[in-house]
Amino acid sequence: MTEPTITPLEPMPGDWQRALAVVAHPDDLEYGCSAAIAAWTDEGREVAYLLATRGEAGIDTLAPAECAVLREREQRASAAVVGVSRVEFLDHKDGVVAYGIALRRDIAAAIRRHRPELVITLNHRDTWGGTAWNTPDHVAVGRATLDAAADAGNRWIFPELAEQGLEPWNGVRWVAVAGSSTPTHAVDATPGLERAVRSLLEHRTYIEALTDEDPESYARAFLTGSARATGERFGGRPAVAFELFGR
Repeated sequence: MTEPTITPLEPMPGDWQRALAVVAHPDDLEYGCSAAIAAWTDEGREVAYLLATRGEAGIDTLAPAECAVLREREQRASAAVVGVSRVEFLDHKDGVVAYGIALRRDIAAAIRRHRPELVITLNHRDTWGGTAWNTPDHVAVGRATLDAAADAGNRWIFPELAEQGLEPWNGVRWVAVAGSSTPTHAVDATPGLERAVRSLLEHRTYIEALTDEDPESYARAFLTGSARATGERFGGRPAVAFELFGR
């Protein structure tokens, strides 16, 4: 039998300076691509985070109001570990984020405000690799982000944003989707992998509610295992994969 061909992943583009990462919940980026973000900030690139929710429905033993404060604090600490200081939260409700005009407008406004060349989001498809069902929040935010990258550059879509001082920004060159089952590109995770583990560990309250494993063992096994598996398509180097959409 012929062995299946493994398609190599291409290196991510390097000719950019500003990125905006848009996800649904605290911890989404830490599970998805923080090793790449750590490597980018090391190189002097600017990365900002935008979260649609505060993850307030994520811990069964904590009431949403209490949980939101805790998870926002953990997310800011987590971002700082990988060199990100600008972390913004929208007011969409965890678990019931709806794809639509309001979400597109909020993300387009952030893109106009931060003026990134690269926009990052998380898997927007129905499943993770065809085997696990994705959450509605991930699907809604991922799809809205892909659409908002174009909305941000069109002055006739959401003209009220210009009235608020947010002029169109048509400078987004790529949208990179982490956690995709059909990745096209990758970033060497080696320089940022240890900080990615520490960054995920900042979500300790969430991790302790999620698993009985030791938090550090859990975080390290998850992230190193994923990076090594991706590295099989990236010259054997531990890597973070993205599906890259050019604009």
